[in-house]
Formats: sequence, structure tokens, C-alpha cells
Amino acid sequence: MRGFLQPALRLRADDLQRAFGALSRHRRGKLARTAHTTLVKAHQWGRGEAVAPEVATALEGALKALQAKAPKKA
Repeated sequence: MRGFLQPALRLRADDLQRAFGALSRHRRGKLARTAHTTLVKAHQWGRGEAVAPEVATALEGALKALQAKAPKKA
């Protein structure tokens, strides 16, 4: 049984977190290394779980830099 009178919590991931989850494991590891964190914490952030604000901002910055470097699709 799930619990007594407690609602089920559903994690909500934003667009950046979904984009992070769509990357390959190798690319996620490189971004985690760039953000000076572990792949485990980066994966938790990608699922929408609570992580330290420093980790979240570092991962967002690394992902935005990767997206800016990627060629634009026409």
C-alpha cells in the first residue's frame, strides 16, 4: 500500500530537464563533469528531483551552452 491519506507526488521536469534526459549517457556524463558534479546528481536533476541549487544552475548553464553550440535545424 502506498501510504495513508497522502497523495501520490508526480515529478514535473521542465524543457531543459527533458532535453538532458534525451541525451546519451556519455554526453550526460560529460555535462555533469563540466558542471563539477556526479552523473547521479545530474540524472536526479534530469528527472525533476530535488538537487542543490548550485548543481541545478551549473547543469542548466552547461546544457544551454551545448544547445547554443549545436547546429540549427532548418
